[in-house]
Amino acid sequence: MDAQGRGRADDIDPADQWVLNPNTGEYELRLGPSAPQSAVPGPRRPRSSDVAPPARGRKEAAGRPRREGTGREGSGREGSGREAARREGAGREGARREGAGRENRSRETGRRDAQGREAARREGAAREGAGRAVPPPRRRRGAPEEPPPGRRGRRPVKKSSKGKKILLWTGGTMAFVLVAGAGAAYLYVQHLNDNIASVSDDGASTGGFEKDKAINILLIGTDKRTGKGNESYGDAGSVGHADTTILLHVSKDRSNATALSIPRDLIVDVPDCPTTQDDGSQKVIPGTQRVRFNTSLGQDGRTPSCTMRTVTELTGVKPDNFMVADFNAVKTLTSAVGGVEVCLGKDIDDPDSHLKLSKGTHTIEGEQALAFVRTRHAVGFGGDLSRIGLQQQFLSALMRKLKSNDTLTSPSKMLDLAEAGTEALTVDSQLDSIGKLKDLGLELGKLNVKNLTFTTVPVIDNPTEKVKATVVLDDSKATQVFNMIRNDVSFTAVKQKKKKEAAAVAARLKGDQAPASEVRVRILNGGAVSGSAQKMLQYLQVEEGVTKSENAGNAPEALRKTTLEYAPEQADQARRLAAIMGLSGSAMKPGDSVTNSQGLPAITLTLGKDFEGAGVPLTAPDKAPEGVDKSTADKVECAK
Repeated sequence: MDAQGRGRADDIDPADQWVLNPNTGEYELRLGPSAPQSAVPGPRRPRSSDVAPPARGRKEAAGRPRREGTGREGSGREGSGREAARREGAGREGARREGAGRENRSRETGRRDAQGREAARREGAAREGAGRAVPPPRRRRGAPEEPPPGRRGRRPVKKSSKGKKILLWTGGTMAFVLVAGAGAAYLYVQHLNDNIASVSDDGASTGGFEKDKAINILLIGTDKRTGKGNESYGDAGSVGHADTTILLHVSKDRSNATALSIPRDLIVDVPDCPTTQDDGSQKVIPGTQRVRFNTSLGQDGRTPSCTMRTVTELTGVKPDNFMVADFNAVKTLTSAVGGVEVCLGKDIDDPDSHLKLSKGTHTIEGEQALAFVRTRHAVGFGGDLSRIGLQQQFLSALMRKLKSNDTLTSPSKMLDLAEAGTEALTVDSQLDSIGKLKDLGLELGKLNVKNLTFTTVPVIDNPTEKVKATVVLDDSKATQVFNMIRNDVSFTAVKQKKKKEAAAVAARLKGDQAPASEVRVRILNGGAVSGSAQKMLQYLQVEEGVTKSENAGNAPEALRKTTLEYAPEQADQARRLAAIMGLSGSAMKPGDSVTNSQGLPAITLTLGKDFEGAGVPLTAPDKAPEGVDKSTADKVECAK
């Protein structure tokens, strides 16, 4: 039986079986043979008569009567040096020391003496080099006293060491995980950077988007058969034309956005395009007149920068950046988010696009998603304009899925998106890193999809064709649409730009207007096309009867917006000129009068960069023209 099994048989204290080994300085458990025990245990003796059992090797005869009141019977008389050493270093409080040498002293007095001797023994052991001994913790004031010495069942254990080891181990592990994680993240970012393919913008962009300005991104989808499984799509041997093109305009305050689809069959003029070649040299690809818009990419070696220049020529909007996607982009992005939901108003079975879906809603991804955006013969009028409607519905669904919690809270989907996006897209040289794409994504992420409007450049059938195959601009509507985008006007009713204009500014247009013949005005060119001041002078004098006008040359500095400055007493003249030119209240600047060449007071008209020509109104429209198709990304519309 071990010490615990022996219990209190024959009054043996298990604590006394722990013996200090003077050679090692460590305590050892020594289980010697027990003294003979009576068949029936007798009553326990009083504490003062408790005695220690013989240690291993003790030469005391079994059953020898013990002498009452000696406390440490035989320790000195037997002359056992080993026993004395054991007694001196046992570390026990000595259960039977309470009456040593003083039989008449009370039990409490004996206990205190024993505690004093124990403290002295510990101090001596420390001096002798037992450096492992640790002084017992001090009892806090008010805490209960320790149990009487000599009756503890086992040695005290240092509990703090294990806790420290666990803390050190977990802390070290966490540090390793963080360092390893940071290293893995860095490697993954490098991997994503390696995925990104970029092409020079050849100076066709603004130099890249800025966080405090409106953003214009040109999105281009090509019909090139690159990528696995795409051999049966698009035109055989296509050089990669601009099959799908969308100008995405995001407002300066990020409250709204417009996605303007440009039909691939729209007749446009493609300008000369300086293009960076593979060897780094520059080559100017000659422009062509009255050709399909889709030839602005791929044809004659044209790069996306040439499509950029064509869009600027068409709309007056200079894109900040471009992104080019191939067939794989549709497949991989939809799979990355787990599919997008689309709606059909009728059954579709299109052998050309390989799309076969029943009427109603469906979740599509991969090959099926690609077939959906390529379908045109089975919807609408069966042409490219009908397919644009499908593509806008698809992009609306993709935007909703990208913004949903199901995607944003899924790390695996976000990683798949990062992988798919960087592999499937080719970007301009201003967006050639994951950090730049992240910054753009954060700006676009501020947009509420309900304020993302999809619309299409207003067009009509080409009147010169008997068999209708191409389209041309509907000038009566297209000019207004382009003007809204240039002036950052929302196609949705989003706070309507400070409720159109502040009341105080709008009030400048209210009041009497002087006759046109009484308006004296000096015209300055402050950033408009060269010769604009002279043309404006001729228009005012000949067409509008403002005969007291004069060309005052160039302004001292260029202005982004056209302004009209006047003194308070000239407000009626300013209101007349503003009405003639279509100026807004914000263009009218109360200020000082100037003197014209005849020495008479005059108002000052400065033509800014927004001036588009004499007779062209400068007031930005506050809503889309009637008849322009538009939809918002938050609503599901079924294709018909």
